[in-house]
Amino acid sequence: MSHQATNWAILQRGLKPTTKIVLWHLCDRYNPDFGCFPSQERLAHDCEIGRSTLNRHLEQLETIGLLRRVPRTDPTTKRHMTTRYILGFEDGFSVDNPDPCPDLGHGAVSHFDAEPCPKNSESRVSKWDTNPVREPIREPVKEAGRAGAPVDISDQFFSALLRALGHDPAGELPDWWQGWPARAHVRRWRDDMGLTQERILEIATATRERHPIPPDGPKALDRAMNRAAQRKPRSVGKAQQKTANQDEIIAFYADWLNSDRFLAPNSISASVSGTLLSRGLVTAERLRERGVI
Repeated sequence: MSHQATNWAILQRGLKPTTKIVLWHLCDRYNPDFGCFPSQERLAHDCEIGRSTLNRHLEQLETIGLLRRVPRTDPTTKRHMTTRYILGFEDGFSVDNPDPCPDLGHGAVSHFDAEPCPKNSESRVSKWDTNPVREPIREPVKEAGRAGAPVDISDQFFSALLRALGHDPAGELPDWWQGWPARAHVRRWRDDMGLTQERILEIATATRERHPIPPDGPKALDRAMNRAAQRKPRSVGKAQQKTANQDEIIAFYADWLNSDRFLAPNSISASVSGTLLSRGLVTAERLRERGVI
C-alpha cells in the first residue's frame, strides 16, 4: 500500500463513484518499489463488482488518461502473467505513447523495468462481456454471438423491460443484464416461445408486482415466460378483437401524452409506457416531461 498513491486517487475529480473505487483499490495495491500488479479476481473482489463491470471502469480510466494497462508474459514459460497497471502519478507516465517498449527505444513510461514488451501478446484484460477466461457455458452459442454481434432487440424495448422490472437502464446493472447475452435471452422469449414484446412487458410488470426485489438476470423470468407461452390461445376472433382494443388504448394514450392536456400522476402503467416506447409512439424524454418515468 502507498499513501501517496491512494491520496492521488482521492484527489481525482469528475469520476463516477464505482470508477473512483476501482482507481482507489488499484492505488491501494500499488507498491512504490515494484509497481501495481493485482489480478483481476483480486481487484474485482476488492471492489465488490463483477469482472465485466470492472473492465468497463478500467477501460474508462485508461481512456481519460489516469492509468495504462500493460499485458505481461513470462519470458521462460511464455504463460500470461497478471496485467501491470501504470498509474498516472508514476514518473514518466504519458498517454501519448500507447505501446511502451524501452528496450526497442520507444521510450519508457516509468522508472520500473517494462519487460516483457507488450507487443508479445494481446491484452488479456476482458472487454465488456468478452472475457476469454470465462467458465464454459451450458448452452451452445452461435458464432455471431461469440463475436458480440448485436441482437435484434431494440434499445427502447430493452430499456422498457428493465424499467418494468425495477432496474435503471442508465444505472449500474447486474452482470447478467449486461451486453448481448441478456438480449439474446430475451429474444428467445419472443422467437422460441412466441411471445410478443407487449406480452413480455406485461409478464415482467406482473412478476415485479409479486416480487419487490428486481431479478438479477433474465433467467429468473424463464418460468413465468414459459407458463405464459403454454397457455391455451383464445379463438382467432377474440384474439383479433383484443388486439384491436389494445391498439385503440395505446393510440389513445399516445395522443394524450403528446398533447398538453392534464395527465394525472400514475395514470399510465409501466407496461403501457413500455409498449408506447417499443412502438415509437412517444419518446423517453416526453415520458419524463409528463412525469410517467
